[in-house]
Amino acid sequence: MAEYLIGTGGWAYFPVPEKPSLKAYSEVFSFVEVNYTFYEYPDPRVVERWRRTVPKDFTFALRCHKDLTHVFGLKPVDEAYEVWAKMIAYCRILDSPFLVLETPASYVFDRKAIDAARDFFSSVKHEGIRLVWEVRASKSAELVNLMRDYEVVHSVDLSREEPMFTSDVTYSRLFGKGKHNAYQFTDEELVEIDEKALKTGSKIVAMSYHGIRMSSDAVRFMRYKKTGSFPAVTSFTGPESARAVLSEDAVFPSTKQALIEHQGWKIVDATPQRRIHLSEMLSKIPEKLYGNLNDVVRALEAAK
Repeated sequence: MAEYLIGTGGWAYFPVPEKPSLKAYSEVFSFVEVNYTFYEYPDPRVVERWRRTVPKDFTFALRCHKDLTHVFGLKPVDEAYEVWAKMIAYCRILDSPFLVLETPASYVFDRKAIDAARDFFSSVKHEGIRLVWEVRASKSAELVNLMRDYEVVHSVDLSREEPMFTSDVTYSRLFGKGKHNAYQFTDEELVEIDEKALKTGSKIVAMSYHGIRMSSDAVRFMRYKKTGSFPAVTSFTGPESARAVLSEDAVFPSTKQALIEHQGWKIVDATPQRRIHLSEMLSKIPEKLYGNLNDVVRALEAAK
């Protein structure tokens, strides 16, 4: 049976304001992907404090700074080696088993780039630290061979695609199918993600949820893995569940299309056993301008 590591991309937005966020986060999750190191080079003393803040069995995955993947590239040059050394040092402090690389869609992996990356990987040391690579550019057989040769894990969003090849580790950075990270997964989508992960046969499955509702999605998935069922997201079902979700930040007056565009990505409790996207409910109401929340709820009631 696979070991699941479930968490989110960072802890800064974990919604427990009365406690230091990483401490509170570690009381719910035992895994996190550190996003901060993609943008900044923290003082090693800060990184040591992160490690001391969490339990010994807590697992960090570290995102590699964008200087390597977006500026210098995976090339055997001094600047790339300098970034690499800093990242590996952070991993050692955190006892992190994963260093996550993300190369942009603009990074073209032609023969020259493949050869440079091969030279780079062959000349760096990272014993005990597994490389995880999210490739946002077009893939090729040569790139697959490169990753396999150096036992690099192919990171994908399992809600959108499957890894190019399987290994003993499956690593997924989960964003969903929305725009600008505005997405929340339905029960069915989370089950499908799990089925894809299980199909790989990996010994370890690491899932880093991203997006506006990442903490909620990760908690719901953990509950599913423990109990086989999903928790409710509101205290209501049907139109009243929609009311609870819309009351968070819906702006009125609003058209049906605007409500679907800005609110439809959220999930609601259709029944006690099933969560769906709010867009599924909103698609059934008439095309008109809605003056307030009660107007929408009445329309949802009539459309049942």
